[in-house]
Amino acid sequence: MYRVTNPTTGITSQEFNATTDTEADAALRRAAGAFPHWRDTPVASRCAAVIAVADSLLARRDELAELTTTEMGKPITAARAEIETSAAILRWNAEQAPARLRPEPVDGVTGACARVQRHPLGVVLGVMPWNFPFYQVARFAGPVLVTGNTVLLKHAPQCPTSALAWQELMAEQLPVPDSYVNVFATNEQVADLIGRPEVQGVSLTGSERAGSAVGAVAGAALKKVVLELGGSDPFIVLDDHDIDSVADSAVAARLNNSGQACAAPKRFIVAESAFERFAERFVAGMSRHQPADPREETTIIGPLASEQALRLLHGQVTDAVDRGARLHTGGHRIGDTGAFYAPTVLSNVTPGMRAYTEELFGPASVLYRVADDAAAVELANDSPYGLGSTVYAADEQRALDVARQLEVGMVAINGRRPNVPALPFGGVKRSGFGRELGCYGLDEFVNHKVVAMVSG
Repeated sequence: MYRVTNPTTGITSQEFNATTDTEADAALRRAAGAFPHWRDTPVASRCAAVIAVADSLLARRDELAELTTTEMGKPITAARAEIETSAAILRWNAEQAPARLRPEPVDGVTGACARVQRHPLGVVLGVMPWNFPFYQVARFAGPVLVTGNTVLLKHAPQCPTSALAWQELMAEQLPVPDSYVNVFATNEQVADLIGRPEVQGVSLTGSERAGSAVGAVAGAALKKVVLELGGSDPFIVLDDHDIDSVADSAVAARLNNSGQACAAPKRFIVAESAFERFAERFVAGMSRHQPADPREETTIIGPLASEQALRLLHGQVTDAVDRGARLHTGGHRIGDTGAFYAPTVLSNVTPGMRAYTEELFGPASVLYRVADDAAAVELANDSPYGLGSTVYAADEQRALDVARQLEVGMVAINGRRPNVPALPFGGVKRSGFGRELGCYGLDEFVNHKVVAMVSG
């Protein structure tokens, strides 16, 4: 069942039946039937259509933002910003694709003129999460569509109205019907769809558990797959330079999307010389920002996306405290209505506690004190995840030396990572593989065909 349950009130307002097996099969056949027509649509026309979708997003920004606020509790100002970012992603991919899809000469081939051509694969199945209902779809569908593939999209069960809005936007602007098809599929149907020959690739953004399941099925079916999974990003502070500003930046980064972002910092690893001042400022900042009604313009933190999400986070915090961790602030739900959770800061978290190895998906943080740079790197890498990271140091070369040693896919130095479509996004280890955004994202679901004209 796909349903809209407002996490601010706990009230379910809409319900949608999952597709039947027959309907899932028909959806796949529609996307597969559209593929040769969309593939053969000139690149310039495909890109113009995707830009038109971006323009439609902006034209309907306020309406679409309200869907997200209702479905998963995103503060309304952040929801509007997400729509704007999604439009920028679509536009960037459409603007870059014509040049990226031109045949690429290969140098150093004796006796032949060789080029690499980029051709679409077919239907690409996207399995999308609830935390960014528009941004995540744009990040996936933008490059898939402009490169000539068609999309079969399964959104999160708690985001059905966002999913339907995407379907409507695409249907209005894409000239080939069924180039983008939404399906309210079950997990079992997703597994079946991956095995179908019409599906040539799969992209999933979600939990480690979901990624393992989809990756196993895709591997057995020999399908190309991109997995963008969880993260427990380290935020490393190597000295006390401008420490108040650094701590304020840490608070803002942790509370982005009410703490429900895979690439948000969750572990704050601070040098001995800076720890006390950083901890004092960080705890005060986290305590000052309390969750409120996401429909209000001034709200920075809303509820967690569901009661289930709140229980998971509270279980992780409680486990740590029961095992000896120090609770500096928070650690409890707020009120009797809605999934509101107080911003939380822990320290003295050690191996064996869930908070040491698991991702904290909500406004909860862990502080660590380290003796030197080597200890900071060792602790940062002592995680099953390897998505993003942040390093602060007055000496930029020192920060670069630490960044080089981190087992992650992304590092930001002395600031937050710019949120722009040109920067590739992805990780290593249990955070998944493959890349979205940037030119690497445009290259994920294409056939790099080598054509060599042998000279006579």
